[in-house]
Amino acid sequence: MILLAYALETELRYWTPRDGVKTMAIGIGPVEAASAIAAALAKERYELVVNAGIGGAFDGAAEIGDGVVVSDDAIELDLETGAPIVLPTGEQTVERAYSDAGLVRRLQSAGLRALRGITVTRVTSTEETAARLAARGAQVESMEGFAVLRAAERAGVRAIELRGISNRVGDRNVSGWDFEAGARGVQRALEALFAAL
Repeated sequence: MILLAYALETELRYWTPRDGVKTMAIGIGPVEAASAIAAALAKERYELVVNAGIGGAFDGAAEIGDGVVVSDDAIELDLETGAPIVLPTGEQTVERAYSDAGLVRRLQSAGLRALRGITVTRVTSTEETAARLAARGAQVESMEGFAVLRAAERAGVRAIELRGISNRVGDRNVSGWDFEAGARGVQRALEALFAAL
């Protein structure tokens, strides 16, 4: 059984139900996403978790309407300066989670671009923040990716993140936000994934 998780049902408006695939709306943001996935994986065994939805692309990474696979996704769990948090026990925060590498390679072979993600708790709306996140290696922004990948990783279940590009990350007045194009993009990515399985 495959778990197909998305924040809002409208993101998967073009999805056609398939045998062996259970769909679940997990809500918006990393806390909702992580708790929903953890609860689902505690109740039922899945062979794969797919996180699919819209996302924003940083300059030069992808075009609005593209479907992409996110190879790895990060979240900011550090000091405001970008320096790591020094914990008294010497432990470190987990700031990056990964899509299944084999599936990422298959989707790249099918023509999907593999991008590095950043999970945020608020949508980027300034050029300054976009530049700061891009400097960390971010190419696509979402609000759930890291949380879903990390929850699946902790449960020992392979996972993959797919995004349909709905906007350019940065100033919202010039972002070209297009939810419909993003929904079509994520559908193309899903079709590529299920063709590759």
